[in-house]
Amino acid sequence: MAEVTGVDSQKKRVLLEGERSISYDYLIIATGARHSYFGNDDWARFAPGLKSIADATDIRRRILRAYEKAELEQDAAKRAALLTIVIVGAGPTGVEMAGSIAELARLALKNEFRHFDPASTCVILAEAGPRILPGFPESLSAAAEKKLERLGIDVRISTRVENISANSVRMNGVEIAAATVIWAAGVAASPAGNWLGAKTDPAGRVPVNQFLHVESHPEIYVIGDTALAKDASGEPLPGLAPVAMQQGIYVAQQIARELRRMPNKAPFRYRDKGTLATIGRAYAIANIWKFRIAGPVAWLVWVFVHIMYLIGFRNRLIVMLDWIWAYVSYQRAVRLIVEEPT
Repeated sequence: MAEVTGVDSQKKRVLLEGERSISYDYLIIATGARHSYFGNDDWARFAPGLKSIADATDIRRRILRAYEKAELEQDAAKRAALLTIVIVGAGPTGVEMAGSIAELARLALKNEFRHFDPASTCVILAEAGPRILPGFPESLSAAAEKKLERLGIDVRISTRVENISANSVRMNGVEIAAATVIWAAGVAASPAGNWLGAKTDPAGRVPVNQFLHVESHPEIYVIGDTALAKDASGEPLPGLAPVAMQQGIYVAQQIARELRRMPNKAPFRYRDKGTLATIGRAYAIANIWKFRIAGPVAWLVWVFVHIMYLIGFRNRLIVMLDWIWAYVSYQRAVRLIVEEPT
């Protein structure tokens, strides 16, 4: 394990911390993405994003600590602020998180507190664009918005965040008292472009050719969220897991062919198998080829797809049983607060 600090593409070495380095014949850069606060990096300490298990644990801690403080708070206005959760960004991550939090308050934490009803939690989902889930067809976006509203979520479109502080959010000139803010609005590529000295796009992605390697260095491949790869029509490929998975398989096969001195594979072509988003309990939307589905059927498709892409039968079985138990028990064991290390 080591932290990469740069790449010497001329000497074919990956530079590591402590003035160490590793030589390579082929280099695959798949360093993913990080949160983008659009130049307002000071918002990060007030509005965490969701990219890792540590992020998920931190978000859960913030929400549960807010509930614990609300249990002891006597002032109605301060309690309302503690029970207000703002999610910035209504892409798949923001929408799925809003639905999960709403059901956490209504179902999983039901009867857990004596001095307030968790169902009174105010969940605000803010989107700067004209509709939620812009990557989906408008009919599915509308269906998702109706479902969120039935869950009691305050969906606000064409709403831009202007400032985030420890206890409030200012959106479209209105200050909202909120103890918990979650960022799901944007991502930026890792600093791999700086390592290579490559010219990147505004999101920090490294342009690659049709074979997914850097134009001037055929031995360096860049894939996933770090790569600016384009489809046959010249449009950038979306930052989705299926794209990265297909790119990983393609590059592995390409290198294997080169080692055997076989002809190159055909240029990379992304096969769009569809997009899915889950919105709360037993409800999802699916855009698969020409089929657009919303409701429990789409949710079953979502469950099946996620289980089938796990590695190994044992993992699939354990996850399936765990999900069944979570569904039946309403995830009663969610009240685990893990404090930040001091």
